[in-house]
Amino acid sequence: MPKKLSQKALLEQIKADIIKSNVCPNLAQTSTQLVMGHGNINADVVFIGEAPGKQEDLQGIPFVGAAGKLLDEMLESINLKRDDVYITNIVKYRPPNNRDPLPEEKKDFWPYLLRELKAIRPKVIITLGRHSMGHFLPDASITVVHGKLFPLVMSDDNGNKLGIKLLPLYHPAAALYNGSLRETLFNDFKIIKNLIN
Repeated sequence: MPKKLSQKALLEQIKADIIKSNVCPNLAQTSTQLVMGHGNINADVVFIGEAPGKQEDLQGIPFVGAAGKLLDEMLESINLKRDDVYITNIVKYRPPNNRDPLPEEKKDFWPYLLRELKAIRPKVIITLGRHSMGHFLPDASITVVHGKLFPLVMSDDNGNKLGIKLLPLYHPAAALYNGSLRETLFNDFKIIKNLIN
């Protein structure tokens, strides 16, 4: 019987498989590096953004630019730190000029994101923005569903059901340009506090 890989080894394997499978070669060519998830691999809460930006591409860590600073501020508002959660993106390479990730790019990275989630086994998945929400709730509009909880059933590799709550939120970048969204995001963040308490 094959030896069960540790969480860390599973995540390393996902990274190696993305490179080996040459996922989104055009994006890979225009990026500095692959930006995998970062944070606590035993976290109950996983945040999923859309794709790395300039700073993320340079540092190899998701959410370290201006939107990341706002995310840190929101985490602090509910007494959490970055070390308490796991943060990743649906697309793992930076799209040129920070353009939105294309539907086929999100589709190509989707199986790897699912493997990442199965390795972490969170209790709550928080999508940041419409791009990461779209695969979980394909017909939903972020303006309608933000801050609402949805049950999500995923199975691990052994077929065990993982009961997960999904919470779609606006992307912090949107709140940088829109003051009223900032208030909405901070209010929606309080739901996370209630969930983890």
